[in-house]
Amino acid sequence: MALADLIGTDALTIRKLADALDTKPMTIYHHLPSKDAILDGMVDRVFAEIDRPPADLGWKPAIRHRCLSAREVLSRHPWAAPLMESRTTPGPETLGHHDAVLGCLRRGGLSLEMTAHAYALLDSYTYGFALQEASLPATGGAELADLATSLIEPLPDGAFPHLTEFTTDYVLQPGYDFRAEFEFGLDLILDGLERSVRRSENTSSGSP
Repeated sequence: MALADLIGTDALTIRKLADALDTKPMTIYHHLPSKDAILDGMVDRVFAEIDRPPADLGWKPAIRHRCLSAREVLSRHPWAAPLMESRTTPGPETLGHHDAVLGCLRRGGLSLEMTAHAYALLDSYTYGFALQEASLPATGGAELADLATSLIEPLPDGAFPHLTEFTTDYVLQPGYDFRAEFEFGLDLILDGLERSVRRSENTSSGSP
């Protein structure tokens, strides 16, 4: 995982892993049959690092806690987001995590259909944000300010006025950090899910 954090999984080979471990490739093959088996274990370890929804919270704050933890973990392992749901032989941490999230949603009163909607939406947003964050050349601070300035300053006067306004009057202002956008979007999703659950409950009970 530490090697993948540095070079990504595309560049990760058994030989490079063996070199990092100061051993021989055949020694690794003695324990694991392939790179895929290693990726299975790595993904399972990533799921182990993500907090499961706390059982002492309502479904909404519990899921929020879980999603914030997932984004933080995925920011440490930028290679992981595309692989999280790709494994055909998921490990115990992966299965346990999914079971805990499903259990939280079901305890919150979400129907099976709404649980499916909620889980798909939440993970699409969380993994998608992690992918976007990992691909950005900068997300905040002086690094982002320098990047934004280098993009805007060469533009002719009056060209791309909305982009210039947004960059100058918002992105380049003190305190801006793209990463903070995650919580805003997450809260919109959770609030929308909560409203949908209430509408479904009212419909089932015959309330207007």
